Amino acid sequence: MKILLFSIKRVLIAIPSLLLTSIVVFFLYMMMPRVMGTDYDLAIIWMEYKKWIMSYVTGDLGISSYYRVPVILILKEKMKNTLILGIASLLITYVLSFFMGRYAGRHPNTLGDRLISGINYSGLSFPMIVVAVYSIYFFSFELNWFPSNGSVDITVPEGTLEYWLDRLHHLILPATVLGIVATATYTQFLRDDIIDNSRKDFVRTARAIGVSEKRIYNVHILKNSLIPIVTFLGFDMVNLVNGAIIVETIFTYPGIGQLFIKAIDMRDHAMVMNLTMIFSTIMIVGNMIADILYGVVDPRIKLE
Repeated sequence: MKILLFSIKRVLIAIPSLLLTSIVVFFLYMMMPRVMGTDYDLAIIWMEYKKWIMSYVTGDLGISSYYRVPVILILKEKMKNTLILGIASLLITYVLSFFMGRYAGRHPNTLGDRLISGINYSGLSFPMIVVAVYSIYFFSFELNWFPSNGSVDITVPEGTLEYWLDRLHHLILPATVLGIVATATYTQFLRDDIIDNSRKDFVRTARAIGVSEKRIYNVHILKNSLIPIVTFLGFDMVNLVNGAIIVETIFTYPGIGQLFIKAIDMRDHAMVMNLTMIFSTIMIVGNMIADILYGVVDPRIKLE
């Protein structure tokens, strides 16, 4: 019951943030050239806002001035690619960070630990845009291992095994770049948490009663260290939005991040406004989910 009330409270807190964000997005749109002109009537603007927000909630996002089709149709097509990219980057992040963090936490201050820490700090030091550009240069142009742009070869028949393998081939490099920063953060977090848990009283007790070292690490320490990482899921949604805009633009990957930049260039006001609102909604909901998960998995947080 406490968890339910805690979740409802966080949802109620998020609603004013969404409303305020929608007002800011709409009024910025209305201030664009050739939208309202110089005659600002607050009553008319307010009526237009109510009409827009109701249409947004019901999925009627208007017509794109560049594509000349409903915005929702373009978003459905591009969102699929962004979701595939996001899920792939999360899999890379969690798999790599689990194995590297587990090894570094169990063998602190060894050569392997220092090597992993060096990789982590390198990943955190370079901006994503720099990593993306150099990845294309080395792995696409120099080594010719991966394609430098797109999501699939247009000559491959859709729905075939070759089609899905080609999509995977196009996906590996941008997904790896998108997941690199989060991998470094999660690996270091898991390493430090394993080391911290290994020094606690329940571990000393387990060793004193004869529990094997393997069971202590794999059951007691690792289980407790993995729980807080669950809370990162909400923040991942925020990071994927920010990263998708950069990665998709550099790799010319046809997702909503690249669509957003193209809509700005083409002055597609309806597309820009709705994408800005969608990105803001994802960020607010992501932070809300992280807040709820943190309160659920961490007993030190009061749920009242």
